[in-house]
Amino acid sequence: MRSLLLTAVLASLLAATAIAAPTPTIVTPTQVQWTAGTGPMAGVQVAVLAGDPSKPGPYTMRLRIPDGAKFGPHFHGDVENVTVLQGTLLVGLGDQVNPATMIALPAGSFASVPIGLHHYAMAKGDTIVQIHGTGPETMTMVKT
Repeated sequence: MRSLLLTAVLASLLAATAIAAPTPTIVTPTQVQWTAGTGPMAGVQVAVLAGDPSKPGPYTMRLRIPDGAKFGPHFHGDVENVTVLQGTLLVGLGDQVNPATMIALPAGSFASVPIGLHHYAMAKGDTIVQIHGTGPETMTMVKT
């Protein structure tokens, strides 16, 4: 009787653990769901891969940026971690766009932009970047 009770308790604990166990997020290229960006992201396609950038907690998203698309001077309310997957992202620091000082980040590059740092960017070629951080993610345009 005692071993039967112990077996039942262990089985229910294992079942509860299996239910509560975290599951991985796996997204293959064909599963990426692109949507049209709005506001400062107009003209850009956005895909949220994990989490919810509008809520507290970790998130990962991708931006598909057409050649020549520009993001004027802006800043974020969270650390913006950017990996360039395709194309080239040109980036600059400050409140005024200065093409002469922009840094080219080709595919394979990574940048981590601190909270509140004013910066701007432009795509050279069709560019895809992956951004991850801890939300809520905000993008505030700098008034120039």
